[in-house]
Formats: sequence, structure tokens, C-alpha cells
Amino acid sequence: MSEFTPHFAPLVVLLFLGTALITGASFLVLFYGAVRRSSFFAKLGAGAVFTIVIGYLILLVGVSFASTEKVLPAGGWKYFCEIDCHIAYSVIGAQTTEALGPELQQLAARGKFIIVRMKTWFDERTISAHRGSGPLTPNPRQVVLVEDTGRRFERSAEGQAAFERLGNVSTPLSAALRPGESYTTNLVFEVPKDARGLRLLITEDDPETRLVIGHENSPLHKKIYFGLDPAPSLGKAAQ
Repeated sequence: MSEFTPHFAPLVVLLFLGTALITGASFLVLFYGAVRRSSFFAKLGAGAVFTIVIGYLILLVGVSFASTEKVLPAGGWKYFCEIDCHIAYSVIGAQTTEALGPELQQLAARGKFIIVRMKTWFDERTISAHRGSGPLTPNPRQVVLVEDTGRRFERSAEGQAAFERLGNVSTPLSAALRPGESYTTNLVFEVPKDARGLRLLITEDDPETRLVIGHENSPLHKKIYFGLDPAPSLGKAAQ
């Protein structure tokens, strides 16, 4: 099972850029009218800016209202779509433990640690014919666990460091890939013991994506999550 964000990436990105360009040109017309004290050009520029911005916002919010929440099962792929290539992510495992680190340097969780193993893949089937095999650095990502009540849990820096002291060093999500390449990343979270219905959410961390039509970061748009099956316990300590 696979889900994509945003759909029709080349089209919606070009629409975003085109809207920004035409809006900028309309502001120039408005400025010209103000400087020359021409009511015709001032009204023309102001009317164009208003019409373009309101029309784009209506389309942006309308598509968001029509979206539905998705929860990917184990092995499912979430694709982040660029203009000429896609980066995909999948959860390949999750475990829980009450403590992390070597025996003499253990870090005890205030609740419990959840260790998620995520795979990143540059799907070579999604590149355009002219792109070539050059490396691609993924855009910044934000990764959180979301409880069924809506509470969010960020990655635990202390838990991550303790897990890595066990020799579990993994590739960061910011590492570049060539078409067809993949790597795995260990993500450590600390959550309360009573946390239920946890799902993993990985999103783009670029502010401009909030203005891209159909992108899950846009206002009111539903999200694409990864379901976490009841994670097998590693016991009281992962050593």
C-alpha cells in the first residue's frame, strides 16, 4: 500500500509558482498606479491581487476539506513527491523498552521508550528521463508519534544517544541518495506508559509546503500516518 503527498506534484508546484509570479506582477501594477497616481492601474493591480489570492486560497482549503486521513500498515510506503522524483518512507519495525544503554550507563524512561526503524528509499521508477543518477538530499523532515487523543511526542535526544551507545548507529534522514538507493534510520521516542493508539507521522519541515495545494502540510489537510502494531517489548532494558 502506498500514499503520495502531494498528488500531481509537478502541476501543483507550477501552479504555486505561477500564482506567486502573477501576484508579484499585480503588485507591481498596483505600485505603478500609486506612484503615477493612476486610479486605473491602481484598481487593476489591486483587483488582480485580490482575485488571485482569494481564488488560490479557496482552492487550497477546498482540496484540504476533501482530503481523508490515511493510516499505512506495516510495509506501506509514504511518498514525498518532487517535480521529477519521489522519496519513499516505510516503517519496518518497532519495539518498546523501559531503559536503554550499556549496563553501567543505562537511561531509565519516565514512561517507556519506543524504537522505530524506518527505511528511506529513492524510488528509481519515479525519476524523469532527463534527471540522471545524481544524488538527492531529502528536504528537512519532522517526525513525531501521535496518540489517539492528539498528543504528540517528539524524538528523545537522550534516548537516541543511549541507544547509539549500544552500537546502534544508523543513517540520518538527511543523508543523500542516488536513484534506487535506500537506508534505515532508528528513531527513539519516550512516551507515557499509558499512551495508546500511537501512530508515526513524518512530514516535510519546509514552511512553503503549507501553501502547496494538496500537500498534507496545507491548512486543514488530513495526514498520512504509519500505524504502529503493538511493539514487542525488549524487557526492562535494551543492552
